[in-house]
Amino acid sequence: MNTQVVNETQPPIRLTAGAVAEIKRLLAEQEDAHRCLRVGVKGGGCSGLTYVLEFDQQKPDDMYLVQEGIPIVIQPMHLLYLYGMTIDFETGLNARGFVFHNPNAKTTCGCGTSFST
Repeated sequence: MNTQVVNETQPPIRLTAGAVAEIKRLLAEQEDAHRCLRVGVKGGGCSGLTYVLEFDQQKPDDMYLVQEGIPIVIQPMHLLYLYGMTIDFETGLNARGFVFHNPNAKTTCGCGTSFST
């Protein structure tokens, strides 16, 4: 596969310890051992773009990196919107789930799943 491997010391996105733990738990439930975590964006949501965070197969033009043993794939064109982002996982009473801290987002929706630049 013709992929671009990213330097792990300065990855384009970062996962917190909480996100790593939850992703590893979810990966352990996957039947396909060749699954990667896909991080990206798609049009939609109340602010214009919605985050994509799902398990998927690696595609030929994907950027590939590994953080804490987690294989991550990103479409290079999505880095315009995601570079420098941190993904966290919160388990509090008011919010439970993945949280995106994106320095590129100019506005976000109330639930934090969509943004605009």
